[in-house]
Amino acid sequence: MATTRAWPDPAVAADLRALRERAPLTHCLTNVVVTNVTANVLLAAGAAPAMVPAVEEAGPFAQAADALLVNVGTVTAADAAAMRAAVAAAGEAGTPWVLDPVAVGALPLRTGLARELAARRPAVVRGNGSEILALAGAAGGGRGVDSTVGSEAALDAARGLAAETGAVVAVSGAVDRITDGERVVEVPGGHVLLTRVTGAGCALGALMAAFLAVSATPLDAAVAASAVMKAAGERAAAGARGPGSFAVALLDELALLGRP
Repeated sequence: MATTRAWPDPAVAADLRALRERAPLTHCLTNVVVTNVTANVLLAAGAAPAMVPAVEEAGPFAQAADALLVNVGTVTAADAAAMRAAVAAAGEAGTPWVLDPVAVGALPLRTGLARELAARRPAVVRGNGSEILALAGAAGGGRGVDSTVGSEAALDAARGLAAETGAVVAVSGAVDRITDGERVVEVPGGHVLLTRVTGAGCALGALMAAFLAVSATPLDAAVAASAVMKAAGERAAAGARGPGSFAVALLDELALLGRP
């Protein structure tokens, strides 16, 4: 049976305070479309973003960072090499990391790379329903980065993927569903405008990475990031005129969440 957690869950609030106190250095190997959005979301929440994509530097920096995000959204062969180096170094150093398998399923480079990396012990795998189905090898598939199924439809695949990889699997949707293979946590809330701006899902993966540095478990980290993003999205949408003003308000609400 699933449990439900959402802001202002006391454990989520405590993790957000810890994030702001520690400001974890979060190494983001992410796609070119969302780099600025991702950095701003991390800064607004209280983390310290860094993007170090060179293959010569990605590994050493992953060892120095508090957490790592690997997002395959606009992956090239050079990016893939840097990601492999960073993941290997993170494994050696014990740096927790998140895999975001953006748009896997239809294209061979990203699909093969994501499946290879999923076998290398990520702490969290975050994707939409179609991405999780494709990564698990189940029937499904999205339209580019957009999911064609909800998070509930991918829950069995997420459980199986968690059991196979040892990772917590977070399926984003109208209700985020997060599982370690046995437990399932549902995080409701948010707003449709989160799907109308570039990079909200990718930034959520980065936020999960940042929370890995302060939360007790990867499940707690994924839940905290989802709850924080959904709460900020709801608050930002309340005063937004459309996606442009929403994108700015989202950063403000992330920074204000839980403050007096």
